[in-house]
Amino acid sequence: MDPSSVIIPVSESIGTVSGLLEIPKSPRALVVLAHGAGAGMRHKFMESLAAALASKSIGTLRYNFPFTENRKGRPDPPAIAEKTVAAALRIANTLHPDIPVFAAGKSFGGRMSSHYLSKESPSFVEGIIFYGFPLHAPGKEGIERAAHLAAVKVPMLFLQGTRDALATFPLITQVCEGLSLADLVPFEGADHSFKAGKQEITPGLAEATDTWLHGLLQKPTTD
Repeated sequence: MDPSSVIIPVSESIGTVSGLLEIPKSPRALVVLAHGAGAGMRHKFMESLAAALASKSIGTLRYNFPFTENRKGRPDPPAIAEKTVAAALRIANTLHPDIPVFAAGKSFGGRMSSHYLSKESPSFVEGIIFYGFPLHAPGKEGIERAAHLAAVKVPMLFLQGTRDALATFPLITQVCEGLSLADLVPFEGADHSFKAGKQEITPGLAEATDTWLHGLLQKPTTD
């Protein structure tokens, strides 16, 4: 299926960014998917992930951050990135108010999404999915970047390669064990780009996402 183009207004000062909306037949969820620091929404990984999720009846809204939209090399400051996350989530819910909405992102995109959700909790956002959380810089191990996650009030899914240089597996395990709302799924041998030799990891990412969403959306609500 061909995604449809969406214009996302962020603010008067920031302007608009582009989005790509891909809604399969009878979608069970709508994942609002932010890209990483090194590539935009049309990157091969983003396209293949969106297609794999669609095969599981999971819709996606991919979108650019302003620095990508405007072809600037350096990622946006957190304040701008977080406003963009908020705008993308809002338009996803506006366009499809009947579909459960989940924030998500690859690396930088996931971290900026969680920073936003650590400060704001829109009632329509059901959870957040990290496709490789960037816990630390390569060779500079630490968990300081995870401090804000304790303030996130929705369920979190961490999909992490066991050879990710930006999140050594013992440390990301430690972080997730300290978060009552977090689930961690390892991808053996995969790096931060989810490359693991000749293995095709993307179908597994979609499968793990589908399994987690199924369990989450099937849980009975309590008054």
